[in-house]
Amino acid sequence: MTESAGQGEPREKARRGRPPSTTLNRKRILDGALALVEREGADALTLRRLGSELGANHTSVLRHFTGKDEILLGLAERLIEEALDGFAPAGDWRRTLESLARRVRAACLAHPQVALSAATRVSRRSAEFRGADVVIGALREAGFGERDAARYYRSLVDTALALSSHEAAVAALDSRSREGDRMAWRREYLAVSPALYPHLAAVAPYLAEADEDDRFETTLGLILDAVAARADTA
Repeated sequence: MTESAGQGEPREKARRGRPPSTTLNRKRILDGALALVEREGADALTLRRLGSELGANHTSVLRHFTGKDEILLGLAERLIEEALDGFAPAGDWRRTLESLARRVRAACLAHPQVALSAATRVSRRSAEFRGADVVIGALREAGFGERDAARYYRSLVDTALALSSHEAAVAALDSRSREGDRMAWRREYLAVSPALYPHLAAVAPYLAEADEDDRFETTLGLILDAVAARADTA
């Protein structure tokens, strides 16, 4: 009996030091992947590294995901789920699209590293389908037929994600680089030669005022104005 207990002791210590693989599930794996990517970027996400983060053998992850790419698609879905959490369409198509675009932006800024790696992906999951249905429904409410609604859906979503992921890229910069870029609008641009760059010099004092919120809202307004103009002729 003593020998048997001694043989079992290493296994017991292993169980205490590392949770058994059966404790893993898709949510816990995505939680770990999200934390790792947000801390160190998508390049740090490997199955071995993720397994270490979760206190499990990396092969246990493969029981729930086929590989890194499927995990990244799961993180893309997480962004959409966060954007849609508590969302309900507004009373008219434009306010619906404005609200959803702002929610997507907020989710990307909350998880900039994930946005950089996942915002360009097609997650092909239920949250993405729900978001697509909302946008297409708003476009059909605006008066577009099926073909135009499909075209404008793709353009609107790609533009919203491009704007949001651009801001996420800025947010993911180290603080020194980010501050240097921000101050450039107040130093180098203000110092340009009016003789060489007359138009740029004329507006230079106002460039720094166009902060991230202003640029996002301005671009969103321009796009939706164009949608409204085309809807009038649909």
